[in-house]
Amino acid sequence: MLLAIEQGNTNTLFAVHDGEKWLAQWRTATESTRTADEYAVYLYQLLQMNGLDFRMIDDCIISSVVPQSLFNLRKLAQRYFHKTPYVIGDNTHLGIEVRIDKPSEAGADRLVNTIGAWIRYGGPLIVIDSGTATTFDVVCADGALEGTAIAPGINLSVQALHQAAAKLPRIAIEKPAHYIGKDTVSAMQSGIFWGYVGLIEYLIDKIQAEYGQPMTVVATGGVASLFEGATTKIHAFDPDLTLRGLLEIYQRTVRKREND
Repeated sequence: MLLAIEQGNTNTLFAVHDGEKWLAQWRTATESTRTADEYAVYLYQLLQMNGLDFRMIDDCIISSVVPQSLFNLRKLAQRYFHKTPYVIGDNTHLGIEVRIDKPSEAGADRLVNTIGAWIRYGGPLIVIDSGTATTFDVVCADGALEGTAIAPGINLSVQALHQAAAKLPRIAIEKPAHYIGKDTVSAMQSGIFWGYVGLIEYLIDKIQAEYGQPMTVVATGGVASLFEGATTKIHAFDPDLTLRGLLEIYQRTVRKREND
């Protein structure tokens, strides 16, 4: 069985694949100081709840955008699963080009999403990942990562507004009933939600105009589902995109090593 780990700035996803399907997946808050032993305690209990255990894990693949956590995730695989993990950007085979000026600056999450989206939808694509930041990745017809636009994530915007303005509360993000708010909370919800929809739609339009071809727009990430039904610019909401990409990269890497 394969243990896939996808670590973002806010959440870390653990998932187990048996060669045919994903058996289970769990999310935890990302904490850069969490040790390999702490990860092991957390995972051991969750695996047990699903009738699994450490001995069933045959391999491990890791995607992380938190460098200070990667050491402990590697140690988790080595100490508890007795495996050297595959790490995106380190010892894995992507099978795509990264056509940006500094390919090393492309985050692991963006590379995984590029592949996960391309194998399902083809290209060209705009892949929107809504997390701590919101990224708009341009994927060519051949699967290459062509470029990106990066904006603050909607939760980060809410947090900044609350921290910078003494009288503005911390609010939950939800689709408001009206554009014109009648109190502070509804006014903030309108500005944040519809303002973010406007940001998304504007960037989609400008990216497509600059690219010069029709593009499929796919959204993923922790808060992407908030915008489902709020805009017609996004053609698909795909919560499994990252796991699909991780599995594909793992399979490509294994095949390449067997053929070398």
